Amino acid sequence: MCGIFGIITDNEQVLGTTLVDAARRLAYRGYDSVGCATLTRDGTIDLRKDVGRLDDVSARLDLPAMRGSRGIAQLRWATFGAPSYANAQPHLDSDGDMVGAHNGNVVNNVQLREMFIREGLVVRGTNDGETCVHAVERHFDRNGGRMLEAIRAAYADLEGDYAFVITHRDDHRLFAIKKGSGLVAGIGDGFACVSSDLPSILPLTRRIVRIYDGEIVVLTPHALELYRVEDGAPIHREAEWYDGPVEVAEKEGYPHFMLKEIHQQPTVARELLHLLDRSPHADRFLEAIAACGERPVYLVGCGTSYHACLLGAYYFGQIAGRIAVPILGPQFIEQCGTAVGPDDVGVFVSQSGETKDILNAVKVMRRQGGRVLGVFNVIGSSLMHHSDVYLPLACGYEISVPATKTFVNQAVLFLYLAYRLAGRDVRPLHALPDLLARTLGESEPYARNVAAYLQHWNALNYLGYGVTHAIALEAALKLKEVTYTHCEGMLSSEFKHGPLSVVHDGYPVLFITAPGDEAMMINHVNEVTTRGGHAIAIAAEHPALRANVHDYVPVPVSERDLAPIALTIPAQLIAYHLSVARGTDPDFPRNLSKTLTVD
Repeated sequence: MCGIFGIITDNEQVLGTTLVDAARRLAYRGYDSVGCATLTRDGTIDLRKDVGRLDDVSARLDLPAMRGSRGIAQLRWATFGAPSYANAQPHLDSDGDMVGAHNGNVVNNVQLREMFIREGLVVRGTNDGETCVHAVERHFDRNGGRMLEAIRAAYADLEGDYAFVITHRDDHRLFAIKKGSGLVAGIGDGFACVSSDLPSILPLTRRIVRIYDGEIVVLTPHALELYRVEDGAPIHREAEWYDGPVEVAEKEGYPHFMLKEIHQQPTVARELLHLLDRSPHADRFLEAIAACGERPVYLVGCGTSYHACLLGAYYFGQIAGRIAVPILGPQFIEQCGTAVGPDDVGVFVSQSGETKDILNAVKVMRRQGGRVLGVFNVIGSSLMHHSDVYLPLACGYEISVPATKTFVNQAVLFLYLAYRLAGRDVRPLHALPDLLARTLGESEPYARNVAAYLQHWNALNYLGYGVTHAIALEAALKLKEVTYTHCEGMLSSEFKHGPLSVVHDGYPVLFITAPGDEAMMINHVNEVTTRGGHAIAIAAEHPALRANVHDYVPVPVSERDLAPIALTIPAQLIAYHLSVARGTDPDFPRNLSKTLTVD
């Protein structure tokens, strides 16, 4: 999830310090490369950028010394194109007359780059931020140099969710446009600025103008103008005064990053589906799986990523009729390390792309001659470099240590692959983001109530059946991570084979149920309630299931394939609210790390 910042002032000055400070306030979004551009009044463009941490790049390239009357800063979180100088932002157009940077994903990036190259534009990298600049350049050259009209035309060419800021050396204005990604502007004394997020603006001004999808903002040192992309009509919107703290702005009003990231899940799921629909990597990924014939596909992960692999195995089997073996990274080495060979394919899943247990398993697969397919959130990671084919999760930076949006996108990716392997139309999957949004709205108050009951217990169980088996394991892990409460997730049919002995008066057992499994789950509920246990159902509304439990967390009715992903959300919310109630920090639970690089 990139961060952009642009500023225009009424006189030429040292802008580098302002740009670096703004970038520093965007650093919480995560990044792998840094860049700044300034323009002087005579049109000279100074562009400095590189891969690395902000302080290192700033010192090496002397970013604070950059001068001009206009400036752009960008922190890049790689999605299209590995971290490199060429892919670092901002970007120049072919002739070096225009400079710009973006935030988000342009999902038809590959197709547009190929078109630009055929048309003779100078394409230097593979990043979709550069594609935004060339898209504007292309129309600018055709319409006689009208920036506003060129940006409007480029908007129609660029598919996906993004925002970008751009300027031309001969046009003493700064332009920005919003389509899906965050964008906000600020007005100060003798300057105006625009950014992905409020934190980079607030130290400069508290006069804020919100930008909405399908709008272009044109900034001058003393004013800003808004225009509608659709017809170019001007928009009048008064500036508002923001008086909240910067820390709240970083969290977009949420008390914790975990809750913010739970609420980001509809957006990142939508962005991933758009990306998969247009990415040639998805076709190559599927071709690699098809090439192993009737042999099973190994889905390899650890922790949360393993739970996504387990759900993926259910999806592959139920939807595509394809046997997939979900397996933990270290288990893969010990159990399958000498059994796999050149005809085998493994899908290796890691949020960070640096998980040591997964990289060890990758080495074993490589040694045996098998193919390595990577799934990760961090472009440029070790797993990317060791993969024959890879797919990014496109979640942006996940600050909270417990994985939430990365798990959901792993699940979305496996569901998408299963549909494609089965030859099914993937368009119904695009209903998923709206389903997730509705689930958030409808389940939150019930999740709070359940958390209040659980506050009095130091042990409990999550049970799932069939496709919700993996969700029960993930729900239990989330609750353990952030509340330090013993919680075991398992297949509901297995509970009677020993674990049922823990049930006593009031003991909480949560049943995560997909449509079609209610009758079976009622059997398992009654094994608990007849022994005094407190049964809680998380499911779409079902009168018979409701009649057999003590508490119910309803979710919207959905297709069976989509249900497990939606059912993840109430479990995340329960863990979050129980963590808050117990006074623990859900963002940084004790003993845990976001990236596990040890055996």
